Amino acid sequence: MTRIAVIGGDGIGPEVTEQACRVLAAVDALGLARIEMRDFPHGADHFLETGETLSDATFFELRDEHDAILFGAVGDPRVPDGRHARDLLLGLRFRLDLFVNKRPLLMRAPDLSPLKRASEIEIDFVIYRENTEGMYGGHGRLEHEGTAEEVATSEATASRRAVERIVRLAFAAARSRHRSVTLSDKANAVPHMYGLWRRVFGEIAATCPDVRSETRYVDALAMELVRSPERFDIIVTENLIGDILSDLGAELIGGPGLAPSANINPGRHGLYEPVHGSAPDIAGRNRANPMGAVLSAALLLRDHGAAPAADLIESAVTEALLEGLRTPDVGGTATTTEVGDWLCQRVRAG
Repeated sequence: MTRIAVIGGDGIGPEVTEQACRVLAAVDALGLARIEMRDFPHGADHFLETGETLSDATFFELRDEHDAILFGAVGDPRVPDGRHARDLLLGLRFRLDLFVNKRPLLMRAPDLSPLKRASEIEIDFVIYRENTEGMYGGHGRLEHEGTAEEVATSEATASRRAVERIVRLAFAAARSRHRSVTLSDKANAVPHMYGLWRRVFGEIAATCPDVRSETRYVDALAMELVRSPERFDIIVTENLIGDILSDLGAELIGGPGLAPSANINPGRHGLYEPVHGSAPDIAGRNRANPMGAVLSAALLLRDHGAAPAADLIESAVTEALLEGLRTPDVGGTATTTEVGDWLCQRVRAG
């Protein structure tokens, strides 16, 4: 039994997670996976009603009584400082030590890519982003705030322990795909932190002679991803760089509405979410693309030993796109629920 906590969150988050849950229920009905789902109300509405972002009691319940979290999106203009979003998403990442942000980027419908060569190439790579350190640790200071002499300092950190564990995971992933791993950094401009990344990467590469490895400065890699994305397989990098490259990769395959992600600590816990954000401007209009959420649910199943169920869901999404079933963000007219209906029907057909 895979016990899934469902947090729809804000904006379109509840709408897309609803469709993902319907698809999961269809898989469960087929007997391809045993799934138990429970909804949690946390998001802007809950925060504004109760003042609670994420209590310790709820955190322990999520951690101890569930195997994974299916997450929608957070962000609401009624909470301008975003405190509930930070406590929910970043809080869960840090408190559960979800040190890997895994972003598979597979082009399913070449006509949706902005690249003119899309129909001639295969885009299929995965970004492994270190999820707990770097610039996102929140370390820094303000001096002389509000004056002409104001100075703002933000600090990025990297520890050997954190770098080693994600680089080893990236090499293991590359070995399983019989391909290559690329480190992206900016060691020529920021030698201390990225120098550590380079040393650790080189040490681990020396123990994995069967895996092709290379290093790329992030600016050069960004250009190469646009020019020749088909040459990449596994990309491993730190938090900020990974955040940026992941969004670039999402655009290459058709946009954020098609991009799933997993925040994981392998063997312990995971939070699975689409990457498109809460999009409050279209919330409640039945226009949101649920495919990123559905594909995130497939990632969840794959990580929990239900690969046939994940394969079926992913194939259904690809078929839907190729048959022209598309929401407005990817040039179609289908509604959120129409996409969910089609995917459920296809999954039930086996």
